[in-house]
Amino acid sequence: MKHFILPLFLIFTFSSFSQTRKKANKDTRNWRYEIEGVGQGSMGTYLVKSWQYSKKPRIALEQTKKNAVHGIIFKGYPSSKGVIGQPPLARNPILDEQQKSFFDQFFGKNGRYMQFVSLTTDGTILPGDRIKIGREYKVGVVVSVQVAALRKYLESAGVIKGLSNGF
Repeated sequence: MKHFILPLFLIFTFSSFSQTRKKANKDTRNWRYEIEGVGQGSMGTYLVKSWQYSKKPRIALEQTKKNAVHGIIFKGYPSSKGVIGQPPLARNPILDEQQKSFFDQFFGKNGRYMQFVSLTTDGTILPGDRIKIGREYKVGVVVSVQVAALRKYLESAGVIKGLSNGF
């Protein structure tokens, strides 16, 4: 009897975590997030706070990295609190639709976006950065995005035009 309990427990745990991750990925596909500049990073990087909406704060933590990179590419962020705003890397507002297969892979499971972003904390969420709104949480995490390397990668892939290509 004991031999059956552990495998059943493991199966239940992994399937539950898998369902939670799928829900978080579905939320991310809708790109429900906010991004704001919080400071200057080292040369070629931006420090941004990415706010993710999710029912599980723990899952939101991982999704904020994906949202930060998406925000740098497609949204940019306004100036605030002494931080100079930045325009999006993509000048074309429908680039994500035109390059859908590229961005599906780029932001997919273990996608290339991960090499351009890192958490600036050890994964702890500050009390003021976890806000309960109805049935879900709004979770804010400060991340560092290597914008220079990201721009270079997107230019080499032919997704965005280089700065030297004119307007």
